[in-house]
Order: sequence, then C-alpha cells, then structure tokens
Amino acid sequence: MSFVFDPRDFGAVADGVTRDTAAVQAAIDAAAARGGTVLLAGGRFCCGTLYLKSNLTLEIAAGAVLLASPDIADYGRDTHHNRYRNEPELDRCFLFAADAEHIRLCGDGTIDGNAARFPNPGDICRPMMLRMLRCRHVRLTGLHLVNAAAWTTAFLDSEFLHAADLYIENHTNYNGDGLDFDGCRHVYVRGCHIQGTDDNLCLQSSGLPMEDVHISDCSFTSVCVGIRIGLKSIGPISNVVICNCTMRSIWREGIKIECSEGGSITDVMVHNIAMHNVRRPLFVILNNRFRPDDLGSSLELDHMPPIGRIARLYFAGITAVDDETMALTQRRFDRDVMGSPAFGGCRFDANVRHPIEDVTIRDFCYTAIGGVDPRTLPEEYPEVPDRLCTPDGPGSENYWPDWSRTTHLDLRNVRGLVTQGLHFSLLHPDGRPAVLRQGCEDRPREVGPT
Repeated sequence: MSFVFDPRDFGAVADGVTRDTAAVQAAIDAAAARGGTVLLAGGRFCCGTLYLKSNLTLEIAAGAVLLASPDIADYGRDTHHNRYRNEPELDRCFLFAADAEHIRLCGDGTIDGNAARFPNPGDICRPMMLRMLRCRHVRLTGLHLVNAAAWTTAFLDSEFLHAADLYIENHTNYNGDGLDFDGCRHVYVRGCHIQGTDDNLCLQSSGLPMEDVHISDCSFTSVCVGIRIGLKSIGPISNVVICNCTMRSIWREGIKIECSEGGSITDVMVHNIAMHNVRRPLFVILNNRFRPDDLGSSLELDHMPPIGRIARLYFAGITAVDDETMALTQRRFDRDVMGSPAFGGCRFDANVRHPIEDVTIRDFCYTAIGGVDPRTLPEEYPEVPDRLCTPDGPGSENYWPDWSRTTHLDLRNVRGLVTQGLHFSLLHPDGRPAVLRQGCEDRPREVGPT
C-alpha cells in the first residue's frame, strides 16, 4: 500500500505567500515514517528550509510550485556548510538531507529558488536549493529547478545518485551552478538540460573519492563552464564517462579539468560531444594552488599541496563550431569579462616536472573564430610553476593568461600523447599557429603479439 500525504491536510494554504513550512515539514515527517509520498498539487507552496528524511518521495505535480521563502530568517543554520573557502553566505539551503537514504524528488512541477529576492537588504546570505550530505540512493527526476539563489544542488559524500530529465535554469545571481557532486560515488546523470551563470555540472573531491560517474544525453549552456572536473581535488577523481551531449553558448570552457589541490584525476572518457559557440572546448591543467583569501579554495585545504596527477584522458568524436557571435567579448551581468577571441582554443598545460600523462585526442573537428593579431598579445606565455618551489611571482594557472597562443590546440608538458583525425579551420585569418606542442612526448606505438 502506498501512503500519499497532502500538505493541505496539515494546514498548508498553497497561495505562494503564506509560509507553509510547518505544514509541508509535517507531511514529510509523516510520509517518511510510513515510506510514503508527499504530493504537492494545484498551488504554490512557499517554504523555508525543509528537512528531507529517509524512505521519502516528494512529488511535485505539473503546475505546482515549491517556492523558496523570500526571507532568509526562514532558513535553518544547521544545514552543514558550503565547502568553498570564504563563502559563508552560501551555507544555508532550501532542501536539506543528512545521513538519509532512499529519497526521491520527482514530478513535472517546479522548485523555484526565488533568486531575485536574495540577498535580503542588509544581509549577504543566499540559500542553495538542495544540499545532501552522506546520503544514499537518491533520485531526482522530471522536475524544473529554476531561479536558485546560489547553487541548485550540492551532493556531498553521497552515493548511488540518479539525476534524470531535469530542467535547470538560473540567470539571476552569481554561483548559479546546476548539478554539483563532491566526494560522491556511483553517479548517473541523464537527459538533463542545464543553463546557468556558473558551472553547469561539477565533479570534485574535498577528500573522499569522486568515482564511477556516468553523464549522458544532456545539454549545457553556461556563462562559465559546461562540465568542470576538479579544482577541488584533494582526493581522487576517477572513472568518469561523458557521452552524447551538446554544449551551446558557453563563454569559458566546455570540458574543464583542473587538478590543483593535490590528489589525482584519472580515467576520464569524453566522446560524441557537439559544441556550438564554446570559447574553449577543452581545458586541462595540472598545477598546485592555495590562497587563504580566495573564493576558489577548498575549506578543507590549509596548506599548499604538492602537484598531483592527471592521467588517462580520452577525447573522441568532438565537434566544435564557432559563429560570428564569438567575434564579440562576452560578459557576465554586463561586468565580468568571460571570453574574447584571444581567449579561444583548447589548452592542456602542466608544470615541466609534473606532466599530464596518457592523453588521446581523436576525431576532433573544430572551426574557431580566429581574427586575432598576435602583435596585440604579450610576448611571453608564462610557465606553470610549482608553487612549493616558487611561491611568488607570475605563472600560468587556472584563469591566467587570459589569452591563447594558438587558435585551436595548445599542448604543453603532456607525456604519452596520441592525436589523430584533427580537422581545424578558421572563420577569420589569424597569425597564431593552429597547434603548438611543447615538452610533449607521443605514446609509443603498441606492439601486439606476433
């Protein structure tokens, strides 16, 4: 027998103004106790923080909206924390679960983060839409997740996670990430459409392994990055498959892999990807960084780590096509420069003593905008330093330089490199080379049994 609980039976008004937090939470508690379903239908349920429990289905029917309260006072302070250093304004969240299992969020309805109402006057906090800590067997299917005040989702140290057929759209605030996974295992993302003001999908590790990840049949549009692997890379990230996806109008990187906090990123397969107007289709960097006052450093990292490892990356069947839009400079909120013609092209870069290992790039067709006069660029392109040896001074890193020395593919310090079937062209003449290889070693041809 399936038990269905209507929050109206617990006093919900569902007019989009009255706070229904207590009523919806009471329905959640009752449903979890009996392994049942909370059904939101025919209204707009305005709530503050809701605490999800084990053995729960939260279904939002077509036309129904679970609306985030516009008042930050309605959000709990006991919802763990954001794991990025110096961003405590993102610690609170709308939906939260810890140490729970068998949770399902589903339906054809909408969860609305009410982004335009945050931050409140005199306050800095912006709640994430969903955060799950140490959870197992979680499914998100079919929902519209829109207007997140900060990240849409943060899955932390969790496993057996399924996200399918989601529509995610964020255009109002910074930090408009879509699906973020940190220290998770057995992750399946399929058929999702994601648009946002930051990274559409992130795979990271603040310590626990991030592994066994399957991403397929998704579409990505971003002011920043389509799929980002790393930056937070204290622990290992491995066994990732990305296939049969499209990317459109991404102003920085399509696939971005950054091993910058120690750890390792290995065994990543990317194939059958179509990109249109993606400023840097592929970006891979192996370095080390620690900035105590920087927004992009892990809260769990308290020292400069040794340079980690990137190995066994496979890219195949990728098309990337620019049109005249890419001759412009793109900005976020009319302020931050995100991309320009000089910034385009793919980049693989590492410290000379710590090369990236075993990279295959096969069947890559790339039509780039071009049109850059190299005389307008700096003469020197800095090396990637080992910050344990050279703590100060300029160096090539995750967001610098903000220009490219090639039009299509810059490969530096890659050992075990295979390139085959590269088809490169330009929309406008450009004085930079199409491909540059520096400090690279090709993979020896394998010899089979005679």
